[in-house]
Amino acid sequence: MKILVAEDEPITRTMLNAALEKWGYEPVEALNGVIAWDILRREDSPCLAILDWIMPEMDGLEVVRRVRALEKDCPPYILLLTGRRGKDNIVKGLEAGADDYLVKPFDPDELRARVRVGRRMVRIQKKLLNKITELNEARTRIHNLEKILPICSFCKKIRDETGRWEQMELYVAKKSGTAFSHSVCPECAKKHYGEFL
Repeated sequence: MKILVAEDEPITRTMLNAALEKWGYEPVEALNGVIAWDILRREDSPCLAILDWIMPEMDGLEVVRRVRALEKDCPPYILLLTGRRGKDNIVKGLEAGADDYLVKPFDPDELRARVRVGRRMVRIQKKLLNKITELNEARTRIHNLEKILPICSFCKKIRDETGRWEQMELYVAKKSGTAFSHSVCPECAKKHYGEFL
């Protein structure tokens, strides 16, 4: 699983990359907020991102806001990793759209646990998206099947949803509210009454 690491400080970035690789992840580096934003707005962007708050060119909070404005079907799970402490900063980060918040210097075990939570959330999100896709496809198939009317080849009666056979006129009238008046087309008139015409 790819994880974006947006961190401008080289030592922290190296530590993060080493820890993620050790845990079996594939880190994707971004040295500033603009690069992070460019990566996260792509269709094939990582599903999980660790963003520093304070970065050159664009801060982590602005990256989070822009990513959330994209309204992707499967948005990334974003963990803010920052030196900013205090309840006000945590609230500000989460309200901007971050999913989690971790203060530097980070404890590797806590980071690993939070990344696992993010991975679980991403998997749940993907499963839900797949189910929604399956339901939409099933609904389309059902809608298409509803357009098919079983009709008798001989008497032209139609079988309704309950399995009961009805005259075509009655069935159509019931479904659409259409009233019928009977007449004879020129072809049938000639066939059945030709000698009298």
